[in-house]
Amino acid sequence: MVKSIKHFEEKSIKIFESLEDEFFKHPERMAEYITGITEELHKIGLLMLKESLENMNQLLKESGKRKSSWLIERDSRKQLITSLGTVCFTKTLFTNRDTGKMEYLLDRVLGMEKHERMTEDAEARMLKEAVQTSYRRGGEESSVSKQTVKNRIHTLEFPQNTEKPEKKKEVEYLYIEADEDHTSLQFQEKKGDLTENENHQKNNCLISKLVYVHEGTEPEAPESKRHRLVNPYFFCRVCEGKDNEKFWDEIYRYIDTQYDLSKVKKIYLNADGGGWIETGKKRIHGLNYVLDEFHLQKQMIRLTSHMKDSTDDARKELYDAIRKRTKADFIETVECLKDYLPQERRESGIRRLEESRDYILSNWGAAKLRLLHKEGVKGSSTEGHVSHVLSSRMSSRPMGWSRKGAAKMAQLRAYYYNGGDMLELVRYQKRELPKAAGAEADILSSVEIIRSEKNRHRELGKYVEAISRTVSLDTKKKVYFNEQIWGL
Repeated sequence: MVKSIKHFEEKSIKIFESLEDEFFKHPERMAEYITGITEELHKIGLLMLKESLENMNQLLKESGKRKSSWLIERDSRKQLITSLGTVCFTKTLFTNRDTGKMEYLLDRVLGMEKHERMTEDAEARMLKEAVQTSYRRGGEESSVSKQTVKNRIHTLEFPQNTEKPEKKKEVEYLYIEADEDHTSLQFQEKKGDLTENENHQKNNCLISKLVYVHEGTEPEAPESKRHRLVNPYFFCRVCEGKDNEKFWDEIYRYIDTQYDLSKVKKIYLNADGGGWIETGKKRIHGLNYVLDEFHLQKQMIRLTSHMKDSTDDARKELYDAIRKRTKADFIETVECLKDYLPQERRESGIRRLEESRDYILSNWGAAKLRLLHKEGVKGSSTEGHVSHVLSSRMSSRPMGWSRKGAAKMAQLRAYYYNGGDMLELVRYQKRELPKAAGAEADILSSVEIIRSEKNRHRELGKYVEAISRTVSLDTKKKVYFNEQIWGL
């Protein structure tokens, strides 16, 4: 850190003073002031990092324990991408005396894999940008290609939420909302593997599934007309068949872990009645299925769109039939609506009405429960959340995905909206890998580390007084506190 402190004393302070002088002369140029400060701080940060890495490497070269097992092969100039920028430094390649294996021991000390050239903080920053915008923007954040970002996302593994609270939450009503987004594929597994139907349309639609659990809604602020979900938790998957069952089992485990189900009066499932949602009704006991408001309104529009000035009256008749009367009454009302279809579009119109009729009949109890609004039934927000959580990144703009890329991005979006820490996600990827436990102890001894710290302390001592004359009181405290640490 000697060079870093010397740079700060001899150059940085003068640069900061010059920047401040310019700012006082031209207060309207605050942006230039901030940019100048940021650039110089980045330089100092990179210099500190370079010096720290090279000091560690030098400590390895001088280590007596290292000499007993490893021979120095050569020094190499390397680059490491960090969230501060790219740092260039020297590290040493060693050869094992017994096996002949060659290794950069500094990588082992740092917990980095062979040929790894990006630090965890840079990778976390890359993922945070990529999950919000694009692979390209994520790459720009860390100075890597969009292909590198794509490859990294394709290999991500995600932790399940198994953290148990000290006390389970007690709520009267719990809500599960489910819907799906339709994503366009470039290919399934490899380019050129998409099939075509008899109309020469490519089978390139992939369904990304969204489920979220919450405790109801509340105003965003006092007297606000806008509402937000209370403690939402999101699950996103691309899955089919048996994997649907695993998906819903994961959702149930979360509910059972977080909530005291003996205190919950009812669990409502707001959805559109799709086949994969039927699986959820079977996997989670005691669900009360409520038809999603958006899809109910959509079917009502299809049933009455040809009624022109009488649309509102027709729709009211249909709603009343669902709310107060029987399926037979509803069917009879739909049959009456057929009589008003234009003659030139009668065949397609009848088909449209019958499709909507059958949809509502197959979800009759759920539609009735939606309209009665009894016992804690709330309005649903699935369309808005599908748009916000999935569509805004995966389908609202022209883009194509692979199956794996879409699946991983869907999970990453859920992780992001659940407040997941990207740095923790990056570190999670390494937890299952074999670790060289105690590897540092095989290379460095505690005596050597302490000796190195004392040497650094003596070198830094001559700069402390000079820095103390110019830096703030807070910085003085940090310097003095570091002196105490170095003296241990």
